[in-house]
Amino acid sequence: MLTSELDYDLPPELIAQHPIKPRDHARLLVCDRASQTHQHRRFYELPELLRPGDALVMNDTRVLRARLHGHKPTGGKVEVLLLRKQNERTWQALVGGRRVSRILFEHGLEAVVEEQGESGAATLTFNEAIEPHLERLGEVPLPPYIHEPLTDAERYQTVYARVAGSAAAPTAGLHFTQALLQRLEQIGIKLAFVTLHVGLDTFKPIDEETVEAHTIHSEWCELSEDTARVIQQVRGSGGRIVAVGTTSARVLETWAQARAQNPAQIGFQGWTSLYITPGYRWLAVDALITNFHLPRSTLLAMIGSFMGMAFMRQSYALAIQNRYRFYSFGDAMLIV
Repeated sequence: MLTSELDYDLPPELIAQHPIKPRDHARLLVCDRASQTHQHRRFYELPELLRPGDALVMNDTRVLRARLHGHKPTGGKVEVLLLRKQNERTWQALVGGRRVSRILFEHGLEAVVEEQGESGAATLTFNEAIEPHLERLGEVPLPPYIHEPLTDAERYQTVYARVAGSAAAPTAGLHFTQALLQRLEQIGIKLAFVTLHVGLDTFKPIDEETVEAHTIHSEWCELSEDTARVIQQVRGSGGRIVAVGTTSARVLETWAQARAQNPAQIGFQGWTSLYITPGYRWLAVDALITNFHLPRSTLLAMIGSFMGMAFMRQSYALAIQNRYRFYSFGDAMLIV
């Protein structure tokens, strides 16, 4: 498939610069694949749109305060963005500036730049474990298309975030409040959790001529045995598995593929490089809650796979026409 098929024109003013208040008052475009129809709703109406016996599967990752400000021994400022932990003291990171060999931070922390590529990608070895210091020294990194400061860093975390490790938020989950989750449970919706630590490559556009030629990034994920049993129980009783976000969907499909290879395997833990593009046969996800994604992105390719390319284009055109808010702090879709 040509990557140009994932293009669309978005007026810049529709890129949401701040989260809506309250969280669950975002607009919700309901897309019915069977009837090829749409409804314009609000996120807090989700209990009316799901059925008792369904399961919501959510990604409980927590965004690291991964943006650090340091300086060279000579005094020049250096910005660091932690991407992936390799061991207690070594991280893959993005380092701003060239010819950086050593970075000094507050409280006696420092890092040696083991290697640095042209794009700023580097391997850093700290003089001690950095994670205990991130709450004090780090900032939550926002996506590159958000230009306004965030006054409350918790608004870029889901209300159920608990496992620190992401460089970006699983944004479909940002619309949930604790009260909405309680309402869903009260009507018989099962809540289950997976973990996938989102990497910054999630924002990287597909730069190949065809979608299939792109090399997908890998991310660490886990689907516990308890969550696997919930999924099997719901499926066995005729309920739907509703993935909250593309990250949860990726974990579910990775787990389902592993189970197809080894039915005795219950849960899953490890790295996933699953690349879902149009033509993929979905195994685990019956419905999907997601935000609106960037053109030429792997996430948009996944959505095109799930709802069909023609219906996706129609849905995005309708959202633009109706002035929905796009991207991380924007509105949402429910695809059934």
